[in-house]
Amino acid sequence: MEKTGVPHVIFLPFPAQGHIKPMLNLAEILSHAGFQATFVNTEHNHHRILHNTDIHDRFPKFQFKSIPDGFPSDHLRSDLLYIRDFFRSCRVAFKPALRELLISLKEEKEPCQPPTCMIADGIMCFAIDVAEEFEISTIFFRTFSAHCLWTYFHLSKLIEEGEVPFQDENLDKPILCIPGLENVLRRRDLPGFCRTENADDPILQFFIKETSALTRGTGLILNTMNEIEGLMITRLGSFFNKVYAIGPLHALKSRINENSSSSSTSSDGILWKEDKKCLKWLDSKPSRSVLYVSFGSLINLSGEQILELLHGLVNSEKSFLWVIRPDLIVGDATIGDILKEQETGRLERGLIVSWAPQEEVLLHPAIGGFLTHSGWNSTLESIVAGVPMICWPQMADQQVNSRCVSEIWKIGFDMKDTCDRSIVEKLVRELMDNNREEMMESANKLARLARDSIEEDGSSCINLEKLIQDIKSMSSSLTQVHISG
Repeated sequence: MEKTGVPHVIFLPFPAQGHIKPMLNLAEILSHAGFQATFVNTEHNHHRILHNTDIHDRFPKFQFKSIPDGFPSDHLRSDLLYIRDFFRSCRVAFKPALRELLISLKEEKEPCQPPTCMIADGIMCFAIDVAEEFEISTIFFRTFSAHCLWTYFHLSKLIEEGEVPFQDENLDKPILCIPGLENVLRRRDLPGFCRTENADDPILQFFIKETSALTRGTGLILNTMNEIEGLMITRLGSFFNKVYAIGPLHALKSRINENSSSSSTSSDGILWKEDKKCLKWLDSKPSRSVLYVSFGSLINLSGEQILELLHGLVNSEKSFLWVIRPDLIVGDATIGDILKEQETGRLERGLIVSWAPQEEVLLHPAIGGFLTHSGWNSTLESIVAGVPMICWPQMADQQVNSRCVSEIWKIGFDMKDTCDRSIVEKLVRELMDNNREEMMESANKLARLARDSIEEDGSSCINLEKLIQDIKSMSSSLTQVHISG
């Protein structure tokens, strides 16, 4: 075989924006190291991306492939029910489709080399079964915090200790059986799926099995940094031969693009069309005067919740920029109906958009705070921008993240398990006025640590170089096999 040892990496994200975005950032970073990249989306998400952007212009070094997700074409695929259904069915549809894709890639003459390794999302662990058939190494990428992954590794222990399911309604009961987090987590801070009545709950068991399967990989990639999660990263080293903490990926990608004179592209608008007019609106606002509000790409809210949040924001008398997706509200209410109930003059301080270029928004000097669902991408982007947070988590890792923000890093307030206009008003005022200097000092300190991590001598850059060299070694090994064969 005349193929050279250029690494060819297959990227397999979980089919949700919060997972696709960091995986795209990672793929772009590795492409700068000379790697060939094949990015695999579901057919549905591939069509959405094509609708919202010219991916071949934005990512000219990639080849994009798509495989079916096993759902009918008219399935909405836009709510948590779809995600739960996907957990149950992904192996049925994805495994054979991924196998066929690898066969086609292996047989292709041009333009790519045979696959060197696969970087798969940490909740797509079935991929390693397929990769092993083709003698391809698998590195797993878990797209949330080290604190959260450490918690996931103790889900079985939580069940054994009788902590899950909860034995009563006291959500403030401390959790004492997770080493290193004994004085941090309460019941309400555990991942959302722990609020189950049955230890055999399929979603809980899914995450227990997926987390255990991570250890079969060659290594683990985390979108975090030693500077803020070093202790948890070290603890995770007891489960993995190699842990590559190389975050914040969006900031690392931007720095590498700047140094290589490449255009830096945000992945905010991959599945949603961005409304960039909000940046001009922010230009007209004083420094640190605007609260940014966004609850990510998956969460659904009732009309009553939207109304409570809106009243709290308006009553705080602070300017706000609020992202309300077209599919955010469940039920018969629409944002138009809700806004009609408000006095026009009371809404003059606010701007509502369907989707925003979040990285740019958070870096804008007018932004003074972030009311967030505490997804890990949003949390990292806020940390890098030095913006303190009000956390309103709803699912999965968000409960752990919000606790870290408030109790470990001291860069925000945790508003979980409440949606009351008076509390929203109080915390907005606390964040933007009463505790402004204290919060900003902590937020600026963490932002400096994040920036330090992506400098050439920073921990994330050093770990990235280790990852690059390890993938190159895999490519060299494959080349030797082909030559000897």
